[in-house]
Amino acid sequence: GMGEVYRAKDPRLGREVAVKVLPGDVAADAGRRERFEQEARAASSLNHPNILTVHDIGEVNGSVYVAMELVEGKTLREIASGEPLPSKKLLEIGVQIADGLAKAHAIGIVHRDLKPENLMVSKDGFVKILDFGLAKLVEPESQHLSVVPTAVAPPTQPGTILGTVGYMSPEQASGQPLDFRSDQFALGSILYEMASGRKAFQRKTVAETLTAIIREEPEPLAQIAPTTPPPLRWIVERCLAKDREDRYVSTRDLARDLASIRDHLSETSASGGLASLEAGPRHSRKIRIAVLGLGVLASVLLAGVLVGWRLARVELPSFRQLTFRRGPIWYARFGSDGKTVVYSASWNGRPTEVFVSSPESPELRSFGLPGADVAAVSSQGEIAVLLGSHSGAFDLTHAGTLARMSATGGGAPRRVLDDVEFADWSPDGRELAVVRSVGGRRRLEYPIEKTLYETTGWIGSPRLSRSGDLIAFIDHPNLGDDAGRIASIDRTGKKTVLTGVFETADGLAWSPAGSEIWFTAAEVGSSRSLCGVTTSGRRRLILRVPGSMTVQDASADGRTLISRDQTDLGLVALVPGEANPRDLSWLDWSLAMDLSRDGKTILFSEAGAGGGPGASVYVRGTDGSPAVRLGEGSAMSLSPDGRWALAILHPTAEAQLVLYPTGAGQPRPVPMPGLRVLAARFLPDGERILATAAEPGHLSRIYLVADLARSKPRALTPEGWGGGLFPTDGRRFIARGPDQTLAVWPIEGGEPTPVRGVGVNDSVVGWTDNPSVVYLQRNSDSLPVRIDRLDLSTGQAVAWKELMPSDVGGVAVVHVIKISPDGKAYLYFYDRSLSDLYLVEGLK
Repeated sequence: GMGEVYRAKDPRLGREVAVKVLPGDVAADAGRRERFEQEARAASSLNHPNILTVHDIGEVNGSVYVAMELVEGKTLREIASGEPLPSKKLLEIGVQIADGLAKAHAIGIVHRDLKPENLMVSKDGFVKILDFGLAKLVEPESQHLSVVPTAVAPPTQPGTILGTVGYMSPEQASGQPLDFRSDQFALGSILYEMASGRKAFQRKTVAETLTAIIREEPEPLAQIAPTTPPPLRWIVERCLAKDREDRYVSTRDLARDLASIRDHLSETSASGGLASLEAGPRHSRKIRIAVLGLGVLASVLLAGVLVGWRLARVELPSFRQLTFRRGPIWYARFGSDGKTVVYSASWNGRPTEVFVSSPESPELRSFGLPGADVAAVSSQGEIAVLLGSHSGAFDLTHAGTLARMSATGGGAPRRVLDDVEFADWSPDGRELAVVRSVGGRRRLEYPIEKTLYETTGWIGSPRLSRSGDLIAFIDHPNLGDDAGRIASIDRTGKKTVLTGVFETADGLAWSPAGSEIWFTAAEVGSSRSLCGVTTSGRRRLILRVPGSMTVQDASADGRTLISRDQTDLGLVALVPGEANPRDLSWLDWSLAMDLSRDGKTILFSEAGAGGGPGASVYVRGTDGSPAVRLGEGSAMSLSPDGRWALAILHPTAEAQLVLYPTGAGQPRPVPMPGLRVLAARFLPDGERILATAAEPGHLSRIYLVADLARSKPRALTPEGWGGGLFPTDGRRFIARGPDQTLAVWPIEGGEPTPVRGVGVNDSVVGWTDNPSVVYLQRNSDSLPVRIDRLDLSTGQAVAWKELMPSDVGGVAVVHVIKISPDGKAYLYFYDRSLSDLYLVEGLK
């Protein structure tokens, strides 16, 4: 739109060229002329087969021109024409675009107007990047580009928007300074469009499109173009990250990743197994996902190993089983002597303890610390442990008092810090990095009291690099949800996001050589695989086995500790008129959520592999009749009349509420604009709901939705208040505050009243027939689960009942969901975790 282009012939060399001319009346505009000349200078400085070659620039009779290479072919817009391209062709084109951009970015040139119209594909398949008219010279990409000034004068004024709407990056659409990662976003938009046939961001007006680019996520490729190779979908997601820090550190790495998929496309399709490496949907799992196990192991481990991006043929690793008891293993570390293994586990239904064992013997020795977890082992022979380790009803972390003790187990532990969730030693064994909760936010501190990173989500598995200059961790955006991505941070607090978001990610260690971060993650369900990622974001699959595993530790001599895990979530209901409860579990992760007033219907989610991507919402009769799937999402609450099921969808990071009919009818969305919903529940009138939700970058609060179709949600609490399925009697609700205390809040407004007589690990699970008395579940980590009747006016509690599944083997946690006011019906789910610990050698 800046000049006219003519087909011409160079009489000196006898070649045809394209001549772009800026007419005289336009050339008089100093700004447009400068941009035109800037385009020529930028393009002429680039010598790359995928960038249009500039031969000459000049002026004749007041008209400025530039002579360029003539490309015989079509624009990418003409080739795609609104239809998806085959993956092979898409990757051929994408690799060439990325190669050209990498060359430009390496010498400090950003295109800033990348779009299908500016990409020509020649008759022989070569891609040429055209029109550097909006290019802007910056420092080479090894510098901190987001903060450097432009190298041309006058610079673009802050707030000026240049580029083409629909392919702009969020920072470009909001008029912020740009760097090479803006081009990565544009390339992600182009790849998305080529894969799906749809634009990533297209709305009715320019203003709406710009708003979508800045605030909204495109529809996942997994849904609209499911045949797209999963690694390519992950690359597109990373390029389209709103925060440029979440994109590629180098465009050269982006080009290499695309080339790797292109070169192994047939292997990717044949294996069908790279889905675990894709950034999956943000499905919320509300319970403690501990390490989970399957029984017999030796043959199945060898059957599934080494399906990777390059499917390299290597020697199979060896596995030596270290544990032989029944229960979950929480954490395991190599001892400082290089011979022993220290781990924490809950064997045979007993409280968690710290044990030490040797690969040469199945015998184990307890440290005599019931209720403790091992956090880390130092090079100086000290162990960091979490005393009084516990988890909340809907919290995925264990927290306790950090203490130091000798690795020999002698002497009492020395207490260091309260409310710590994770810890790791520095390489010299002198300092500790910790994750702890402060004011409702999770902090990563290194050393203690120096905050490097803070989040409203949670931080998992922090591990210091072997040199001590970086900490790798799992960044989980939502509490109560183990979906997360791998990140690293240096001692100055500079954070680098290395992967997209996995549906489940648990377990992390630095590779034996220290050049990679090894982690276990999966797209759907709990079947985590072992993956590796470099500090530049290059990722690969290392090991996959049937079932799930968690990487616990890796030593410098090449050994790795991996727990082989199995988890089953089961649900149990007591029906009115019956003496004994029934186990009504359906598939592998039956997550109970609500029981109807008459006790005849349960609402639950299938949150594991059986539930599929995004999980599934089910209703089932308590008579044992087959379950009925209502749709995708996480179940939340049944309407009082039983006609509607409230659920949360997770197609993007912004969770959405939906009403599913339990009989005939169509789903109805519940608007929650600008909020990420974490939990929701019907009020007894069936016309209103309470929801725990959070604005981006803020802590959660409780909201009232008075009109399910139109009303704007109204905040009832300050930030930091929330919880799981908070109990309500229609006039009041009970929520947990940022200091983990419970309080009764009036729905119609007023000050909260603290709940007396409860501990930080206790949960109110319902109201009794008496409006002053509630049902209280005592510490969910203790078994059997004790339920008291608590008088809110006095704080006095009276024991009511103990609950426990008939088969207690491996049951780690029981969560009571609902008790009828008269106590004649109840619903709970249990987490059965079984783990075996293995010493693995030969992983590469």
